Amino acid sequence: MASIYSVSQVNSYIKNMFVQDFLLNRLQVRGEVSNCKYHTSGHIYFTLKDKSGTLSAVMFAGQRKGLGFHLQEGQQVIVTGSVDVYERDGRYQLYAREIKREGMGDLYERFLKLKEELEDMGMFAAEYKQPIPKYARAVGVVTASTGAAVRDIMNISARRNPYVQLVLYPALVQGEQAKYSIVRGIRTLDRLGLDVIIVGRGGGSIEDLWAFNEEMVARAIFECSTPVISAVGHETDVTIADYAADMRAPTPSAAAELAVFDYQQFEDQMQLYRDVLVRGMSRCLERKKHHLEQRRLRLEMNHPRHQLNERRQRLADMQEQMERLMEQKLTDRKHRLALLSGRLQGLSPLARLGRGFGFVTGDDGKRIESVGQVCVGQAVSIRLADGTLKAKITEAAGLEPGDRAGQEA
Repeated sequence: MASIYSVSQVNSYIKNMFVQDFLLNRLQVRGEVSNCKYHTSGHIYFTLKDKSGTLSAVMFAGQRKGLGFHLQEGQQVIVTGSVDVYERDGRYQLYAREIKREGMGDLYERFLKLKEELEDMGMFAAEYKQPIPKYARAVGVVTASTGAAVRDIMNISARRNPYVQLVLYPALVQGEQAKYSIVRGIRTLDRLGLDVIIVGRGGGSIEDLWAFNEEMVARAIFECSTPVISAVGHETDVTIADYAADMRAPTPSAAAELAVFDYQQFEDQMQLYRDVLVRGMSRCLERKKHHLEQRRLRLEMNHPRHQLNERRQRLADMQEQMERLMEQKLTDRKHRLALLSGRLQGLSPLARLGRGFGFVTGDDGKRIESVGQVCVGQAVSIRLADGTLKAKITEAAGLEPGDRAGQEA
């Protein structure tokens, strides 16, 4: 009976055969780089291909010193290393120790040639780029309906803004018919009047992403009246669609972040604006109230009632001053009158009569001041201090001039 071996034994036997083969221990392989991925650990996983075959390869982080350039899709390289079996998976691969760049692969040459032609036509010019709306309400998506890209877009859109409407056109994103499907999707969604369209897919090799390097896809994006965000592959993957689009996103998830605004952040920002506005209005109202109070006080000070009271006070003060002046004037006049009265009293004939003098008048009541005014036998009246005497002139004799002068003196 034939021996029965386990899978591990078979894989171990094959690995031992590879190890013992001198040629496979130091091998140089020429091929085009495809499906290149830089792992977070520092390892580089890629595939070498030519027209009729492919070979999986890996360069571990410890061997990166043997790589003097950035490995990427489409490069023609010569890899020095060994071929060995990975026992766990039962598959063989090339373990690279050194990689030299030899030239560009056919697909990469086609990529550069088409990029140059379309750039010369002006299809990548910045003046033709449309701005992406900040607050999109309806977003179109052209991608595969079952891939990780559409799930990422849906999850991020629901998280950022559940009110945004997503319209999916399930397109083929790989294969010969993919370019036609993508073009139909772009043109169909463009007619719906959406705010923005996301065109893309998840990562893959340059062959997997080649539909987005086709000229007809680039022209459909360029002619689209709706702003287009291109999101093809990973961050290191660049396609013709990225250049033709209005904006490039490194991944479909990033495209969703760019197309769908964060509703919670929007609400927070609106609340912040509302608070700032309320505070500003409050300060403005306080200033207006303060100014209004100042004007009210000024108006109160200029009120006719205050002016009337002031005039009344001034009138009362003037009246009091006038009374005081009149009282002073009366006092002065009374004093003056008393002085004049005293002087008059001293000159009064009655006062003289009281001292023994008399006042002589004729029958006509006129005062007799001279002897020449009377004649003998004329009746006269003599006024004394305590009464009047009636007399008749019996003799009238005048004074001599000398006597008169001495009397006057």
